[in-house]
Amino acid sequence: MDRETRLKRLRYRAWHRGTKEADLLIGGFFDAAHPGWNDADIAIVEALLEEQDVDIMAWATGMAVPPPAFQGPILAALKVLNYVPIAD
Repeated sequence: MDRETRLKRLRYRAWHRGTKEADLLIGGFFDAAHPGWNDADIAIVEALLEEQDVDIMAWATGMAVPPPAFQGPILAALKVLNYVPIAD
């Protein structure tokens, strides 16, 4: 599958998680971060999106320690949380 198709699928999966909170967290992260991803990063995000939303959200907020496979720059960027829009 080509890169563009992979990214389109990932974007859909990132924005259609099942809860508004997960959509904002994961979808917002995808929109903010994906332009800089290489193929290895895309593979990590594809694997990450196979995980449960509650686990991803716990890892992103520091409430739980992620498995070693997800420890690295992608999860570190997800933890920054500066990509989630907050209404005034």
